[in-house]
Amino acid sequence: MRKIVILAAAAAALMVSACNTVEGVGRDVSAAGRAVTNTAKDAK
Repeated sequence: MRKIVILAAAAAALMVSACNTVEGVGRDVSAAGRAVTNTAKDAK
């Protein structure tokens, strides 16, 4: 029983950290997209 609880806690920690990582990547991609859009508008 103790092993299951430890494994569940480790899995939950990994899932939470992965979610934060994906959120950060999403923000970075959005910022890059805005930069490209602004550059394209300036080039017109």
